[in-house]
Amino acid sequence: MTTTTAGVLFALSLVAALVAVHKPFGDYLYRVVAGTRHARVERVVYRLVGVDPAAGQTWGVYARAVLAFSAVSILFLYAFQRVQNHLWLSLGFAPVVPHGAWNTAVSFVTNTNWQWYSGESTMGHLVQMAGLAVQNFVSAAVGIAVAVALVRGFARGRTGELGNFWVDLTRIALRVLLPVAVLGALVLMLGGVVQNLSAGTDVTTLTGAAQTITGGPVASQEVIKELGTNGGGFYNVNSAHPFENPTAWTNWLEIFLLLAIPFSLPRVFGRMVGQNRQGYAIAAVMAILAVASVALTNVFELAGHGTVPQAVGAALEGKEVRFGVSDSATFAAATTLTSTGAVNSFHDSYTALGGMMPLVNMMLGEVAPGGVGSGLYGMLVLAVITVFVAGLMVGRTPEYVGKKIGAREIKLASLYFLVTPALVLAGTAAAFATGNNSTALNAGPHGLSEVLYAFTSASNNNGSAFAGITVGTPWWNTALGLCMLLGRFLPIIFVLALAGSLARQVPTPTTGGTLPTHRPLFVGMVVGVTVILVALTFLPALALGPLAEGL
Repeated sequence: MTTTTAGVLFALSLVAALVAVHKPFGDYLYRVVAGTRHARVERVVYRLVGVDPAAGQTWGVYARAVLAFSAVSILFLYAFQRVQNHLWLSLGFAPVVPHGAWNTAVSFVTNTNWQWYSGESTMGHLVQMAGLAVQNFVSAAVGIAVAVALVRGFARGRTGELGNFWVDLTRIALRVLLPVAVLGALVLMLGGVVQNLSAGTDVTTLTGAAQTITGGPVASQEVIKELGTNGGGFYNVNSAHPFENPTAWTNWLEIFLLLAIPFSLPRVFGRMVGQNRQGYAIAAVMAILAVASVALTNVFELAGHGTVPQAVGAALEGKEVRFGVSDSATFAAATTLTSTGAVNSFHDSYTALGGMMPLVNMMLGEVAPGGVGSGLYGMLVLAVITVFVAGLMVGRTPEYVGKKIGAREIKLASLYFLVTPALVLAGTAAAFATGNNSTALNAGPHGLSEVLYAFTSASNNNGSAFAGITVGTPWWNTALGLCMLLGRFLPIIFVLALAGSLARQVPTPTTGGTLPTHRPLFVGMVVGVTVILVALTFLPALALGPLAEGL
């Protein structure tokens, strides 16, 4: 069997598995977020935090709850790192430097998990487990909660209420992320992922509860790293390390886990708005973009463009021989199409055009299928922009699933889309203007790509890196921390404001002049709008970086 054939079969098996779980897993997620009964442990949580689970929240209250929870989380995590030398299981590590503690606290609370440090030589076990790992769960749950709030905005009418953030957060963490993490951990243990508390075998992505159930941190943390689309890892080589990702089939499982929830959430959208075909349309857009990305990344890497790859017959630099070129390229595409940031090979070593694809995936807004929750609400914002463009072309007031898209809605959608490009391009320009690009390993177009990748990853809350740039300086930790913070919470505010505006509307009945948003034509339009918007925004930067290098 040739490498290309094996890579195609690997990708097709992933597609088949994701199609198989889309409906049952999506229906389960729908029951979790739409149900009215509260489990006993959930009622205990509500009493402890003083929350009335029956009380609804307007978009402003919901947003304040998200921001307050995240602010407290950042402060706690920062303090935790600064005093880790006094804590149990510190492994003798010194306190994390202030600018590094700030960057890490923001990184994990924003679901980015960008790491300027090597976990095995910087963080003790308690900080990893009770600090970083807890955020791996709750930051992912926050993303899903915001997506559900936006869907409620489409599904509801004549109301200002979008649900209750504290109820959504608790249910998603306890009923979705934790159970699947435990089950997945058991499977990974069978595959050889180490599961103990000895120094040097921890990977930083699970709550203490799942560790207790499964006997230790490693396998469980590896699952939630992928399931919650978190890229943080104890080892600097991340999922290329045999303790984290031992075999080809564990590699397959990790890719499946990082795609399962984002690809199932469109089913929740369809169920909640009462039109399953709307969910299928959104899933189709995600699938088209994802398949195109995986295919192009594989083509560019298998072709081995460049003097050395052509001489040796393959682009194997920076790739694990256990996975090979194709499976590594598929992992790279999947981890940047989502907001995972985990890597099983080093993107800095990819060919010029192969390395461009992870960049493009993030520049798309990570909507194919995107991060847990953030992918769905990003795609729905693009759908809103698409129906607005279509309405302009035919001279009709744009509508989407029974809601009119007026001036307020399109302004919020536009602001959502503009936040990340502004942060990426301004941050990259600032690095060069202040001379901080000198920390890049390379000069010329590749050096530009390294800097551009860092800001793209941080602003999109991805967390992966080209790995050819030193970012552990005060300037880089501060700048990237600001990008992660603003790139996470400004879009969330705009999304929740959009949800509140939609929820207050009176539903508009479908007429003969309504644009069908469940048919192939609309799917193609959303794909086109997504690609065109990204090309118009980022093509000049790509032309100076990976495209120039490729030429």
